[in-house]
Amino acid sequence: MRMLEEKKEELKPSVSFIEQFIIDDLKEGKNNGRIHTRFPPEPNGYLHIGHAKAICLDFGMAQKYGGKCNLRFDDTNPVKEEVEYIDSIKEDIRWLGFDWEIREYYASDYFGKLFDFAVDLIKKELAYVDDQSADIISSQKGTPTQPGTESPFRRRPVKENLDLFYKMNEGEFEEGSRVLRAKIDMTTPNMHMRDPIIYRIIKTPHHRTGSKWMVYPMYDFAHGQCDYFEGITHSLCTLEFEIHRPLYDWFIDQLKTGDYKPRQIEFNRLNLSFTMMSKRKLLELVQESKVSGWDDPRMPTLCGLRRRGYTPEAIRRFIDLIGYTKVEAINDVSLLEHAVREDLNIKAPRVFGVLEPLKIIITNYPEGKVEEVEIVNNPEDESMGTRKVPFSREVYIEKDDFMENPPHKFFRLAPGMEVRLKGAYIIKCENFKRNEKSGAIEEVYCTYDPLTRSGGHASEKKVKGTLHWVSAQHAIDAEIRLYDRLFDHEDPAGQKDDDYRKFLNPSSLKILNGCKLEPSLRHVKPLDKFQFQRLGYFCVDYGSTESHPVFNRTVSLKDTWAKINK
Repeated sequence: MRMLEEKKEELKPSVSFIEQFIIDDLKEGKNNGRIHTRFPPEPNGYLHIGHAKAICLDFGMAQKYGGKCNLRFDDTNPVKEEVEYIDSIKEDIRWLGFDWEIREYYASDYFGKLFDFAVDLIKKELAYVDDQSADIISSQKGTPTQPGTESPFRRRPVKENLDLFYKMNEGEFEEGSRVLRAKIDMTTPNMHMRDPIIYRIIKTPHHRTGSKWMVYPMYDFAHGQCDYFEGITHSLCTLEFEIHRPLYDWFIDQLKTGDYKPRQIEFNRLNLSFTMMSKRKLLELVQESKVSGWDDPRMPTLCGLRRRGYTPEAIRRFIDLIGYTKVEAINDVSLLEHAVREDLNIKAPRVFGVLEPLKIIITNYPEGKVEEVEIVNNPEDESMGTRKVPFSREVYIEKDDFMENPPHKFFRLAPGMEVRLKGAYIIKCENFKRNEKSGAIEEVYCTYDPLTRSGGHASEKKVKGTLHWVSAQHAIDAEIRLYDRLFDHEDPAGQKDDDYRKFLNPSSLKILNGCKLEPSLRHVKPLDKFQFQRLGYFCVDYGSTESHPVFNRTVSLKDTWAKINK
Protein backbone atom coordinates (compact mmCIF):
# COMPACT_ATOMS: atom_id res chain seq x y z
CA MET A 1 0.00 0.00 0.00
CA ARG A 2 2.84 2.37 0.88
CA MET A 3 4.58 1.72 -2.46
CA LEU A 4 1.33 2.50 -4.30
CA GLU A 5 0.97 5.81 -2.45
CA GLU A 6 4.58 6.69 -3.26
CA LYS A 7 3.92 5.94 -6.93
CA LYS A 8 0.90 8.26 -6.91
CA GLU A 9 3.05 10.99 -5.38
CA GLU A 10 5.52 10.63 -8.27
CA LEU A 11 2.72 11.20 -10.78
CA LYS A 12 1.59 14.44 -9.13
CA PRO A 13 2.66 17.43 -11.26
CA SER A 14 5.32 19.55 -9.54
CA VAL A 15 5.13 23.34 -9.30
CA SER A 16 6.37 24.85 -12.57
CA PHE A 17 8.93 27.64 -12.70
CA ILE A 18 6.14 30.00 -13.82
CA GLU A 19 4.00 29.14 -10.83
CA GLN A 20 7.02 29.67 -8.60
CA PHE A 21 7.44 33.17 -10.10
CA ILE A 22 3.81 33.91 -9.24
CA ILE A 23 4.20 32.53 -5.70
CA ASP A 24 7.32 34.68 -5.18
CA ASP A 25 5.62 37.81 -6.57
CA LEU A 26 2.70 37.31 -4.20
CA LYS A 27 5.06 36.89 -1.24
CA GLU A 28 6.85 40.12 -2.19
CA GLY A 29 3.56 41.99 -2.60
CA LYS A 30 4.19 42.98 -6.21
CA ASN A 31 1.31 44.63 -8.09
CA ASN A 32 -0.48 45.04 -4.75
CA GLY A 33 -0.93 41.28 -4.57
CA ARG A 34 -2.77 41.12 -7.89
CA ILE A 35 -2.58 38.21 -10.33
CA HIS A 36 -3.96 39.14 -13.73
CA THR A 37 -3.22 37.10 -16.86
CA ARG A 38 -4.60 37.07 -20.39
CA PHE A 39 -5.11 34.61 -23.24
CA PRO A 40 -4.53 36.50 -26.53
CA PRO A 41 -5.48 34.31 -29.55
CA GLU A 42 -5.39 35.51 -33.13
CA PRO A 43 -8.83 34.98 -34.74
CA ASN A 44 -7.31 33.55 -37.93
CA GLY A 45 -8.04 29.85 -37.38
CA TYR A 46 -9.36 27.29 -34.93
CA LEU A 47 -7.56 26.55 -31.67
CA HIS A 48 -5.55 23.33 -31.45
CA ILE A 49 -4.22 21.38 -28.51
CA GLY A 50 -1.11 23.55 -28.40
CA HIS A 51 -3.33 26.50 -27.53
CA ALA A 52 -4.92 24.36 -24.80
CA LYS A 53 -1.58 24.39 -22.98
CA ALA A 54 -1.58 28.20 -22.94
CA ILE A 55 -5.27 28.33 -21.96
CA CYS A 56 -4.72 25.99 -19.02
CA LEU A 57 -1.77 28.08 -17.85
CA ASP A 58 -3.33 31.54 -18.30
CA PHE A 59 -6.72 30.68 -16.83
CA GLY A 60 -5.39 28.04 -14.44
CA MET A 61 -2.89 30.29 -12.67
CA ALA A 62 -5.46 33.06 -12.29
CA GLN A 63 -8.01 30.57 -10.97
CA LYS A 64 -5.59 28.95 -8.54
CA TYR A 65 -4.33 32.19 -7.02
CA GLY A 66 -7.57 34.16 -6.87
CA GLY A 67 -6.76 36.34 -9.86
CA LYS A 68 -8.37 37.22 -13.17
CA CYS A 69 -7.75 36.17 -16.75
CA ASN A 70 -8.82 38.22 -19.75
CA LEU A 71 -9.74 36.86 -23.15
CA ARG A 72 -8.26 39.31 -25.65
CA PHE A 73 -8.41 38.71 -29.37
CA ASP A 74 -5.33 39.89 -31.24
CA ASP A 75 -7.35 41.21 -34.20
CA THR A 76 -4.62 43.34 -35.78
CA ASN A 77 -4.70 41.77 -39.26
CA PRO A 78 -8.16 42.06 -40.90
CA VAL A 79 -6.93 40.17 -43.98
CA LYS A 80 -6.90 36.81 -42.15
CA GLU A 81 -9.54 37.27 -39.44
CA GLU A 82 -13.11 35.98 -39.36
CA VAL A 83 -15.96 36.14 -36.84
CA GLU A 84 -16.32 32.34 -37.29
CA TYR A 85 -12.93 31.90 -35.65
CA ILE A 86 -13.84 34.20 -32.74
CA ASP A 87 -16.99 32.16 -32.01
CA SER A 88 -15.09 28.87 -32.20
CA ILE A 89 -12.35 30.12 -29.85
CA LYS A 90 -14.88 31.11 -27.21
CA GLU A 91 -16.64 27.75 -27.51
CA ASP A 92 -13.35 25.86 -27.12
CA ILE A 93 -12.28 27.79 -24.02
CA ARG A 94 -15.61 27.15 -22.33
CA TRP A 95 -15.45 23.48 -23.31
CA LEU A 96 -12.07 23.20 -21.59
CA GLY A 97 -13.75 24.43 -18.44
CA PHE A 98 -12.64 28.06 -18.21
CA ASP A 99 -14.53 31.37 -18.13
CA TRP A 100 -13.36 34.92 -18.76
CA GLU A 101 -16.60 36.26 -17.20
CA ILE A 102 -17.12 39.82 -18.57
CA ARG A 103 -13.48 40.35 -19.54
CA GLU A 104 -13.71 39.89 -23.30
CA TYR A 105 -11.44 42.35 -25.09
CA TYR A 106 -9.97 42.95 -28.53
CA ALA A 107 -6.77 44.64 -29.64
CA SER A 108 -9.08 46.73 -31.81
CA ASP A 109 -10.55 48.19 -28.60
CA TYR A 110 -7.23 49.99 -28.24
CA PHE A 111 -6.56 51.09 -31.83
CA GLY A 112 -7.10 54.72 -30.85
CA LYS A 113 -4.74 54.51 -27.87
CA LEU A 114 -2.13 52.63 -29.89
CA PHE A 115 -2.29 55.20 -32.69
CA ASP A 116 -1.87 58.03 -30.18
CA PHE A 117 1.09 56.20 -28.64
CA ALA A 118 2.69 55.88 -32.10
CA VAL A 119 2.18 59.62 -32.65
CA ASP A 120 3.80 60.25 -29.28
CA LEU A 121 6.83 58.15 -30.28
CA ILE A 122 7.16 60.17 -33.49
CA LYS A 123 7.06 63.41 -31.51
CA LYS A 124 9.78 62.04 -29.20
CA GLU A 125 11.87 61.15 -32.30
CA LEU A 126 11.51 57.47 -31.41
CA ALA A 127 9.63 56.51 -34.59
CA TYR A 128 9.77 57.45 -38.28
CA VAL A 129 8.02 56.69 -41.56
CA ASP A 130 10.10 54.56 -43.93
CA ASP A 131 9.33 54.64 -47.67
CA GLN A 132 11.25 51.45 -48.40
CA SER A 133 9.64 48.08 -49.10
CA ALA A 134 9.60 45.38 -46.45
CA ASP A 135 12.14 43.34 -48.48
CA ILE A 136 14.63 46.19 -48.56
CA ILE A 137 14.13 46.89 -44.86
CA SER A 138 14.76 43.22 -44.11
CA SER A 139 17.97 43.23 -46.19
CA GLN A 140 19.27 46.18 -44.15
CA LYS A 141 18.83 44.39 -40.82
CA GLY A 142 22.30 42.82 -40.89
CA THR A 143 23.08 39.68 -38.89
CA PRO A 144 23.39 38.97 -35.15
CA THR A 145 27.16 39.55 -35.49
CA GLN A 146 27.02 42.41 -38.01
CA PRO A 147 25.21 45.71 -37.40
CA GLY A 148 22.34 46.74 -39.62
CA THR A 149 22.28 49.62 -42.08
CA GLU A 150 20.34 52.71 -41.11
CA SER A 151 17.39 53.63 -43.31
CA PRO A 152 17.90 56.77 -45.41
CA PHE A 153 14.61 57.98 -43.86
CA ARG A 154 15.74 57.48 -40.25
CA ARG A 155 16.51 61.18 -39.75
CA ARG A 156 13.31 62.41 -41.35
CA PRO A 157 11.97 65.47 -39.46
CA VAL A 158 9.22 64.97 -36.88
CA LYS A 159 6.76 67.19 -38.72
CA GLU A 160 7.19 65.26 -41.97
CA ASN A 161 6.85 61.92 -40.16
CA LEU A 162 3.63 63.06 -38.51
CA ASP A 163 2.20 64.31 -41.79
CA LEU A 164 3.05 61.06 -43.59
CA PHE A 165 1.71 58.87 -40.79
CA TYR A 166 -1.63 60.70 -40.78
CA LYS A 167 -1.81 60.39 -44.55
CA MET A 168 -1.04 56.66 -44.31
CA ASN A 169 -4.10 56.30 -42.13
CA GLU A 170 -6.19 58.43 -44.49
CA GLY A 171 -5.55 55.99 -47.31
CA GLU A 172 -3.38 58.26 -49.47
CA PHE A 173 -0.69 55.62 -49.98
CA GLU A 174 -0.79 52.07 -51.34
CA GLU A 175 -0.29 49.00 -49.19
CA GLY A 176 3.40 48.17 -48.83
CA SER A 177 4.57 51.63 -49.91
CA ARG A 178 5.32 52.95 -46.43
CA VAL A 179 5.64 51.68 -42.85
CA LEU A 180 6.17 53.25 -39.46
CA ARG A 181 9.30 52.02 -37.66
CA ALA A 182 10.46 52.47 -34.08
CA LYS A 183 13.83 54.21 -33.82
CA ILE A 184 15.85 52.09 -31.39
CA ASP A 185 19.31 50.71 -32.28
CA MET A 186 20.59 49.27 -35.57
CA THR A 187 23.76 47.93 -33.91
CA THR A 188 22.28 45.79 -31.10
CA PRO A 189 22.84 42.01 -31.38
CA ASN A 190 19.08 41.53 -30.88
CA MET A 191 17.67 41.75 -34.40
CA HIS A 192 14.19 42.54 -33.08
CA MET A 193 15.47 45.82 -31.64
CA ARG A 194 16.82 47.06 -34.98
CA ASP A 195 14.16 49.64 -35.77
CA PRO A 196 11.22 47.20 -35.97
CA ILE A 197 8.16 47.93 -38.08
CA ILE A 198 5.29 48.94 -35.80
CA TYR A 199 2.57 49.98 -38.29
CA ARG A 200 1.73 48.93 -41.84
CA ILE A 201 -0.94 49.98 -44.34
CA ILE A 202 -3.87 47.55 -44.76
CA LYS A 203 -6.98 48.66 -46.65
CA THR A 204 -9.09 45.56 -45.97
CA PRO A 205 -12.12 46.48 -43.80
CA HIS A 206 -11.90 45.24 -40.21
CA HIS A 207 -14.63 42.97 -38.83
CA ARG A 208 -15.20 45.35 -35.89
CA THR A 209 -14.00 48.80 -36.96
CA GLY A 210 -14.89 48.69 -40.66
CA SER A 211 -12.82 51.16 -42.73
CA LYS A 212 -12.05 53.55 -39.87
CA TRP A 213 -8.37 52.54 -39.88
CA MET A 214 -6.01 52.16 -42.81
CA VAL A 215 -2.94 51.44 -40.66
CA TYR A 216 -2.71 48.51 -38.27
CA PRO A 217 -0.21 47.83 -35.48
CA MET A 218 2.19 44.89 -35.58
CA TYR A 219 1.83 42.26 -32.86
CA ASP A 220 5.08 43.23 -31.11
CA PHE A 221 3.80 46.78 -30.80
CA ALA A 222 0.22 45.97 -29.85
CA HIS A 223 0.29 43.12 -27.38
CA GLY A 224 2.57 44.62 -24.72
CA GLN A 225 0.67 47.89 -24.74
CA CYS A 226 -2.67 46.05 -24.52
CA ASP A 227 -1.26 44.17 -21.52
CA TYR A 228 -0.40 47.52 -19.96
CA PHE A 229 -3.80 49.07 -20.68
CA GLU A 230 -5.54 46.06 -19.06
CA GLY A 231 -3.34 45.90 -15.96
CA ILE A 232 -1.91 42.46 -16.78
CA THR A 233 0.66 41.35 -14.20
CA HIS A 234 2.01 38.19 -15.84
CA SER A 235 2.16 38.01 -19.64
CA LEU A 236 2.73 34.31 -20.32
CA CYS A 237 3.85 33.32 -23.81
CA THR A 238 5.82 30.65 -25.63
CA LEU A 239 9.60 30.51 -25.94
CA GLU A 240 9.86 32.02 -29.44
CA PHE A 241 8.93 35.36 -27.84
CA GLU A 242 11.83 35.27 -25.38
CA ILE A 243 14.04 37.21 -27.77
CA HIS A 244 11.17 39.71 -28.25
CA ARG A 245 11.06 40.49 -24.52
CA PRO A 246 13.54 43.45 -24.64
CA LEU A 247 11.31 45.03 -27.30
CA TYR A 248 8.21 44.32 -25.19
CA ASP A 249 9.87 46.07 -22.24
CA TRP A 250 11.19 48.98 -24.37
CA PHE A 251 7.75 49.89 -25.67
CA ILE A 252 6.19 49.73 -22.20
CA ASP A 253 9.01 51.84 -20.77
CA GLN A 254 8.08 54.57 -23.28
CA LEU A 255 4.40 54.29 -22.35
CA LYS A 256 4.23 53.73 -18.59
CA THR A 257 3.68 56.59 -16.17
CA GLY A 258 4.35 54.81 -12.86
CA ASP A 259 6.00 51.77 -11.29
CA TYR A 260 3.53 49.22 -12.69
CA LYS A 261 4.85 47.10 -15.56
CA PRO A 262 3.64 43.74 -16.93
CA ARG A 263 6.13 40.89 -16.70
CA GLN A 264 6.60 38.64 -19.73
CA ILE A 265 7.50 35.01 -18.92
CA GLU A 266 8.13 32.39 -21.59
CA PHE A 267 7.51 28.63 -21.56
CA ASN A 268 7.95 25.78 -24.03
CA ARG A 269 5.36 25.12 -26.69
CA LEU A 270 3.33 21.93 -26.86
CA ASN A 271 4.68 19.77 -29.66
CA LEU A 272 3.20 16.33 -30.29
CA SER A 273 4.62 13.39 -32.20
CA PHE A 274 2.81 12.46 -35.43
CA THR A 275 1.04 15.83 -35.28
CA MET A 276 1.17 19.10 -37.23
CA MET A 277 0.77 22.22 -35.07
CA SER A 278 1.17 24.94 -37.70
CA LYS A 279 -2.14 26.79 -38.00
CA ARG A 280 -1.21 27.82 -41.54
CA LYS A 281 -0.63 24.24 -42.62
CA LEU A 282 -3.76 23.02 -40.87
CA LEU A 283 -5.67 25.64 -42.86
CA GLU A 284 -4.05 24.30 -46.05
CA LEU A 285 -5.26 20.78 -45.21
CA VAL A 286 -8.79 22.16 -44.85
CA GLN A 287 -8.65 24.25 -48.02
CA GLU A 288 -7.21 21.37 -50.06
CA SER A 289 -9.83 18.91 -48.70
CA LYS A 290 -7.17 16.64 -47.25
CA VAL A 291 -9.50 16.58 -44.23
CA SER A 292 -13.23 17.20 -43.99
CA GLY A 293 -12.85 20.49 -42.10
CA TRP A 294 -11.40 22.11 -39.00
CA ASP A 295 -13.42 19.67 -36.88
CA ASP A 296 -12.25 16.55 -38.69
CA PRO A 297 -11.61 14.05 -35.86
CA ARG A 298 -8.06 13.49 -37.17
CA MET A 299 -7.15 17.16 -36.66
CA PRO A 300 -5.40 18.35 -33.47
CA THR A 301 -7.93 21.19 -33.21
CA LEU A 302 -9.97 21.28 -30.03
CA CYS A 303 -13.19 21.02 -32.03
CA GLY A 304 -11.75 17.99 -33.86
CA LEU A 305 -10.69 16.30 -30.63
CA ARG A 306 -14.10 17.05 -29.12
CA ARG A 307 -15.87 15.47 -32.10
CA ARG A 308 -13.60 12.45 -31.82
CA GLY A 309 -14.62 11.95 -28.20
CA TYR A 310 -11.70 13.42 -26.26
CA THR A 311 -12.73 14.98 -22.95
CA PRO A 312 -11.58 18.32 -21.53
CA GLU A 313 -10.58 16.54 -18.32
CA ALA A 314 -8.23 14.23 -20.26
CA ILE A 315 -6.62 17.15 -22.10
CA ARG A 316 -6.10 19.08 -18.88
CA ARG A 317 -4.64 15.98 -17.22
CA PHE A 318 -2.23 15.49 -20.14
CA ILE A 319 -1.08 19.11 -19.91
CA ASP A 320 -0.52 18.72 -16.17
CA LEU A 321 1.64 15.66 -16.84
CA ILE A 322 3.91 17.29 -19.44
CA GLY A 323 4.22 20.52 -17.45
CA TYR A 324 5.86 23.84 -18.34
CA THR A 325 9.60 24.19 -18.83
CA LYS A 326 12.17 26.21 -20.81
CA VAL A 327 13.14 23.20 -22.94
CA GLU A 328 11.54 22.57 -26.34
CA ALA A 329 10.67 18.92 -26.91
CA ILE A 330 8.28 16.68 -28.80
CA ASN A 331 5.82 15.00 -26.47
CA ASP A 332 4.68 11.49 -27.29
CA VAL A 333 1.08 11.53 -28.51
CA SER A 334 0.69 8.15 -26.77
CA LEU A 335 0.70 10.00 -23.44
CA LEU A 336 -2.27 12.07 -24.58
CA GLU A 337 -4.07 8.92 -25.72
CA HIS A 338 -3.28 7.31 -22.38
CA ALA A 339 -4.85 10.27 -20.56
CA VAL A 340 -7.97 9.88 -22.71
CA ARG A 341 -8.19 6.16 -21.94
CA GLU A 342 -7.79 6.80 -18.22
CA ASP A 343 -10.60 9.33 -18.21
CA LEU A 344 -13.01 7.36 -20.40
CA ASN A 345 -12.32 4.15 -18.49
CA ILE A 346 -14.02 5.73 -15.50
CA LYS A 347 -16.82 7.53 -17.36
CA ALA A 348 -17.80 5.50 -20.42
CA PRO A 349 -20.53 2.82 -20.22
CA ARG A 350 -19.55 -0.59 -21.66
CA VAL A 351 -21.67 -1.79 -24.59
CA PHE A 352 -21.58 -4.53 -27.23
CA GLY A 353 -20.69 -3.65 -30.79
CA VAL A 354 -19.51 -5.93 -33.59
CA LEU A 355 -17.57 -4.14 -36.32
CA GLU A 356 -17.09 -6.99 -38.79
CA PRO A 357 -19.95 -9.38 -38.07
CA LEU A 358 -19.94 -13.15 -38.45
CA LYS A 359 -23.21 -14.94 -37.75
CA ILE A 360 -23.32 -17.65 -35.09
CA ILE A 361 -26.31 -20.04 -35.09
CA ILE A 362 -26.81 -21.90 -31.81
CA THR A 363 -28.49 -25.00 -33.15
CA ASN A 364 -29.80 -26.40 -29.85
CA TYR A 365 -31.18 -23.08 -28.60
CA PRO A 366 -34.99 -22.90 -28.95
CA GLU A 367 -36.16 -21.00 -32.03
CA GLY A 368 -38.08 -17.85 -31.17
CA LYS A 369 -36.80 -17.76 -27.60
CA VAL A 370 -35.39 -14.47 -26.33
CA GLU A 371 -33.70 -14.00 -22.96
CA GLU A 372 -32.48 -10.85 -21.31
CA VAL A 373 -29.05 -11.07 -19.76
CA GLU A 374 -27.86 -8.54 -17.21
CA ILE A 375 -24.62 -6.73 -17.99
CA VAL A 376 -22.66 -4.34 -15.77
CA ASN A 377 -22.48 -0.88 -17.36
CA ASN A 378 -19.07 0.03 -15.95
CA PRO A 379 -17.11 -2.14 -13.51
CA GLU A 380 -15.13 0.99 -12.49
CA ASP A 381 -18.28 2.73 -11.25
CA GLU A 382 -20.98 0.67 -9.56
CA SER A 383 -23.33 3.65 -9.50
CA MET A 384 -23.78 3.28 -13.28
CA GLY A 385 -25.73 0.09 -12.58
CA THR A 386 -26.60 -2.65 -15.05
CA ARG A 387 -28.65 -3.05 -18.24
CA LYS A 388 -30.59 -5.83 -19.94
CA VAL A 389 -29.28 -7.12 -23.29
CA PRO A 390 -31.40 -9.48 -25.44
CA PHE A 391 -29.97 -12.92 -26.28
CA SER A 392 -31.36 -15.21 -28.99
CA ARG A 393 -30.58 -18.23 -31.17
CA GLU A 394 -28.57 -16.21 -33.70
CA VAL A 395 -25.87 -13.78 -32.65
CA TYR A 396 -23.03 -11.89 -34.31
CA ILE A 397 -19.41 -12.06 -33.24
CA GLU A 398 -16.31 -10.51 -34.79
CA LYS A 399 -14.93 -12.31 -37.85
CA ASP A 400 -11.50 -12.29 -36.24
CA ASP A 401 -12.88 -14.20 -33.27
CA PHE A 402 -13.25 -17.36 -35.39
CA MET A 403 -10.52 -19.32 -37.16
CA GLU A 404 -10.80 -22.59 -39.02
CA ASN A 405 -7.18 -23.55 -38.29
CA PRO A 406 -6.15 -21.56 -35.22
CA PRO A 407 -2.54 -21.16 -34.07
CA HIS A 408 -1.34 -22.31 -30.68
CA LYS A 409 -2.84 -20.33 -27.78
CA PHE A 410 -5.78 -19.08 -29.83
CA PHE A 411 -8.44 -18.81 -27.12
CA ARG A 412 -11.38 -17.76 -29.23
CA LEU A 413 -13.76 -19.80 -31.37
CA ALA A 414 -12.61 -22.64 -33.65
CA PRO A 415 -13.92 -26.10 -34.60
CA GLY A 416 -14.32 -28.14 -31.42
CA MET A 417 -13.41 -25.22 -29.15
CA GLU A 418 -15.53 -23.59 -26.46
CA VAL A 419 -15.86 -19.92 -25.53
CA ARG A 420 -18.16 -17.90 -23.32
CA LEU A 421 -20.44 -15.26 -24.79
CA LYS A 422 -20.01 -12.48 -22.23
CA GLY A 423 -22.86 -12.38 -19.74
CA ALA A 424 -24.53 -15.40 -21.36
CA TYR A 425 -23.61 -19.01 -22.15
CA ILE A 426 -20.64 -21.13 -23.10
CA ILE A 427 -20.91 -22.28 -26.71
CA LYS A 428 -19.00 -24.91 -28.68
CA CYS A 429 -18.26 -24.77 -32.41
CA GLU A 430 -19.62 -27.83 -34.21
CA ASN A 431 -19.41 -26.80 -37.86
CA PHE A 432 -19.40 -23.84 -40.26
CA LYS A 433 -20.59 -22.86 -43.76
CA ARG A 434 -18.69 -21.18 -46.58
CA ASN A 435 -20.01 -18.85 -49.23
CA GLU A 436 -20.24 -20.83 -52.48
CA LYS A 437 -18.70 -18.06 -54.61
CA SER A 438 -16.12 -16.39 -52.38
CA GLY A 439 -15.25 -19.29 -50.12
CA ALA A 440 -15.47 -17.01 -47.09
CA ILE A 441 -16.96 -18.41 -43.90
CA GLU A 442 -20.41 -16.86 -43.53
CA GLU A 443 -22.06 -18.90 -40.76
CA VAL A 444 -20.78 -20.86 -37.78
CA TYR A 445 -22.90 -23.55 -36.11
CA CYS A 446 -22.56 -24.01 -32.36
CA THR A 447 -24.26 -25.68 -29.44
CA TYR A 448 -24.68 -24.17 -26.00
CA ASP A 449 -24.74 -25.57 -22.51
CA PRO A 450 -27.89 -24.21 -20.80
CA LEU A 451 -26.29 -24.73 -17.37
CA THR A 452 -23.47 -22.27 -18.06
CA ARG A 453 -25.32 -18.96 -18.13
CA SER A 454 -23.39 -16.29 -16.26
CA GLY A 455 -24.63 -16.08 -12.71
CA GLY A 456 -26.30 -19.50 -12.88
CA HIS A 457 -25.73 -22.43 -10.53
CA ALA A 458 -23.47 -24.26 -12.95
CA SER A 459 -21.72 -21.20 -14.39
CA GLU A 460 -18.48 -22.18 -12.68
CA LYS A 461 -17.39 -24.06 -15.80
CA LYS A 462 -14.20 -22.41 -17.02
CA VAL A 463 -13.12 -21.52 -20.56
CA LYS A 464 -10.19 -19.36 -21.60
CA GLY A 465 -12.00 -17.16 -24.11
CA THR A 466 -14.85 -14.66 -23.61
CA LEU A 467 -16.34 -12.92 -26.64
CA HIS A 468 -18.63 -9.92 -27.06
CA TRP A 469 -21.67 -10.46 -29.23
CA VAL A 470 -24.93 -8.93 -30.46
CA SER A 471 -28.26 -10.66 -30.94
CA ALA A 472 -28.92 -10.80 -34.70
CA GLN A 473 -32.67 -10.36 -34.23
CA HIS A 474 -32.23 -7.17 -32.17
CA ALA A 475 -29.07 -5.65 -33.66
CA ILE A 476 -29.07 -2.17 -35.15
CA ASP A 477 -26.90 -1.33 -38.13
CA ALA A 478 -24.35 1.43 -37.74
CA GLU A 479 -21.52 3.18 -39.53
CA ILE A 480 -18.21 3.11 -37.67
CA ARG A 481 -15.32 5.42 -38.52
CA LEU A 482 -11.93 4.17 -37.39
CA TYR A 483 -9.66 7.21 -37.03
CA ASP A 484 -5.93 6.98 -36.62
CA ARG A 485 -3.07 9.46 -36.60
CA LEU A 486 -3.17 11.92 -39.48
CA PHE A 487 0.57 11.67 -40.15
CA ASP A 488 2.72 8.56 -40.26
CA HIS A 489 5.98 10.41 -39.53
CA GLU A 490 6.90 11.21 -35.93
CA ASP A 491 7.87 14.79 -36.77
CA PRO A 492 6.12 15.85 -40.01
CA ALA A 493 6.84 19.54 -39.40
CA GLY A 494 10.56 19.07 -38.77
CA GLN A 495 11.59 17.49 -42.06
CA LYS A 496 13.82 19.20 -44.62
CA ASP A 497 11.28 18.39 -47.30
CA ASP A 498 8.80 21.27 -47.18
CA ASP A 499 5.96 19.14 -48.53
CA TYR A 500 4.57 17.82 -45.26
CA ARG A 501 1.67 16.32 -47.25
CA LYS A 502 3.85 13.37 -48.23
CA PHE A 503 3.70 12.23 -44.59
CA LEU A 504 -0.10 12.05 -44.48
CA ASN A 505 -1.16 8.64 -43.22
CA PRO A 506 -3.22 6.88 -45.96
CA SER A 507 -4.81 4.70 -43.27
CA SER A 508 -5.91 7.55 -41.01
CA LEU A 509 -9.59 6.87 -41.74
CA LYS A 510 -11.38 3.58 -42.39
CA ILE A 511 -15.17 3.58 -42.71
CA LEU A 512 -17.08 0.41 -41.81
CA ASN A 513 -20.73 -0.04 -42.76
CA GLY A 514 -23.09 -2.78 -41.65
CA CYS A 515 -21.65 -2.93 -38.15
CA LYS A 516 -23.97 -4.46 -35.55
CA LEU A 517 -24.72 -2.79 -32.22
CA GLU A 518 -26.83 -3.74 -29.23
CA PRO A 519 -30.31 -2.14 -29.27
CA SER A 520 -29.66 0.15 -26.29
CA LEU A 521 -27.65 2.35 -28.67
CA ARG A 522 -30.64 3.22 -30.85
CA HIS A 523 -31.41 6.52 -29.09
CA VAL A 524 -27.92 7.94 -28.56
CA LYS A 525 -27.11 11.64 -28.92
CA PRO A 526 -24.10 13.33 -30.59
CA LEU A 527 -20.96 13.23 -28.42
CA ASP A 528 -22.26 10.38 -26.23
CA LYS A 529 -19.27 8.19 -25.37
CA PHE A 530 -19.02 4.42 -24.91
CA GLN A 531 -16.52 1.64 -24.59
CA PHE A 532 -17.25 -1.04 -27.18
CA GLN A 533 -16.06 -4.00 -25.18
CA ARG A 534 -12.75 -5.42 -26.39
CA LEU A 535 -12.62 -2.84 -29.22
CA GLY A 536 -12.01 0.65 -27.86
CA TYR A 537 -13.74 3.90 -26.98
CA PHE A 538 -16.25 5.39 -29.41
CA CYS A 539 -18.16 8.66 -29.66
CA VAL A 540 -21.42 9.42 -31.46
CA ASP A 541 -20.75 11.71 -34.42
CA TYR A 542 -22.61 14.96 -35.14
CA GLY A 543 -24.22 13.50 -38.26
CA SER A 544 -25.63 10.50 -36.44
CA THR A 545 -29.38 9.82 -36.60
CA GLU A 546 -31.61 7.13 -35.14
CA SER A 547 -31.97 5.53 -38.57
CA HIS A 548 -28.26 5.88 -39.35
CA PRO A 549 -26.13 5.95 -36.20
CA VAL A 550 -22.49 6.96 -36.78
CA PHE A 551 -19.71 6.38 -34.26
CA ASN A 552 -16.15 7.72 -34.32
CA ARG A 553 -13.42 5.68 -32.68
CA THR A 554 -11.88 7.91 -30.05
CA VAL A 555 -8.99 5.66 -29.12
CA SER A 556 -8.25 1.95 -29.00
CA LEU A 557 -8.05 0.09 -25.70
CA LYS A 558 -4.28 -0.19 -25.95
CA ASP A 559 -1.54 1.66 -27.78
CA THR A 560 -1.05 -0.53 -30.85
CA TRP A 561 0.78 2.09 -32.92
CA ALA A 562 4.24 1.20 -31.64
CA LYS A 563 3.68 -2.47 -32.50
CA ILE A 564 2.38 -1.60 -35.97
CA ASN A 565 5.40 0.57 -36.75
CA LYS A 566 8.08 -1.85 -35.53
